[in-house]
Amino acid sequence: MSLAIPASTDSVRDRHIAEIRPLVSPALLRDELPLSDDAARVVTTGRDEVTDILDGRDDRLLVVVGPCSVHDPDAALTYARRLAELAQSVGTELRIVMRVYFEKPRTTLGWKGLINDPELDGSFQVNKGLRLARKLLLDILDLGLPVGCEFLDPITPQYISDTVSWGSIGARTAQSQVHRQLSSGLSMPIGIKNGTDGDVQVAVDAVAAAGSSHVFTGITDGGLAAILRTTGNPDCHVVLRGSSAGPNYDAATIATTMDLLRSAGLPARAIVDASHGNSGKDHRRQPVVAGELAERLAGGEQGLVGVMLESFLVEGRQNVVAGEELRYGQSITDACMSWESTESTLRTLADAVARRRGAAAG
Repeated sequence: MSLAIPASTDSVRDRHIAEIRPLVSPALLRDELPLSDDAARVVTTGRDEVTDILDGRDDRLLVVVGPCSVHDPDAALTYARRLAELAQSVGTELRIVMRVYFEKPRTTLGWKGLINDPELDGSFQVNKGLRLARKLLLDILDLGLPVGCEFLDPITPQYISDTVSWGSIGARTAQSQVHRQLSSGLSMPIGIKNGTDGDVQVAVDAVAAAGSSHVFTGITDGGLAAILRTTGNPDCHVVLRGSSAGPNYDAATIATTMDLLRSAGLPARAIVDASHGNSGKDHRRQPVVAGELAERLAGGEQGLVGVMLESFLVEGRQNVVAGEELRYGQSITDACMSWESTESTLRTLADAVARRRGAAAG
């Protein structure tokens, strides 16, 4: 008979962990970079107005527009200044929220966003990334412009969610229980995308789940592990983003989506993402998609409450090459529309809302 030899603690723990570094606590970061009273008003007003659009109390169109991802806070702020000015001129028809994404879900490997790797060099200075992200969000709020973020890491919201007026759960995480639970406790409306395979039912199920109460583990403001109980988020909604099989922004798919939502006892409303599968990943098609949606909006199509656009200062995208300077204002992830195309597209959407109002007034 052989005797079992007890394994030492070191032999069974952290076998694949190369390094553990301390993470700044949410409370400390918010103390370093506090939300001003004026900025808080921008956040809460943005949330309330988005909710009113979702619930049909506001007939404006929600437009979430901005870079695919933020890699250069300075360029993102330059974009924000232009967008804030444009948002004022079309504010009667559109509620513009700037897309400010710091986390990138990857199909396999790749840069995971400003928070994870702010230096773009694999140094993974996460604490610096969190500080840069929060500082940029505060700077944009100071312009009077509400922001929208995708939430990927379940810890990240504790650091930035107080600055966010609209949130997103992406196609790769819509089926994740962790992200459905997270959405149920977030303080802003959350758009949940259909699956990468085009399955809209996944998003409908996620909206239903996120609207319910959940109990799960998370962290406190002080960074301590905790058990959280949520009340459920009634402001979650479907985002149609197409798939590898093709677009899904056609009137028939939107009507089917409304039927699925009603069958689940949920509000019949959806946003269309004009990029990704709906543009065939061709940034030049985004204005075409938006133009088609504008005509349908002007004609009184029901259920469509918002549009998402990927846009930056310079159209297209670029690769990060060591030793080479990046082109200012151009995406390093998905290709984006140019600023000029963005301005034209937003005015087209604003005109559609005005035409719809005129038709309704008779």
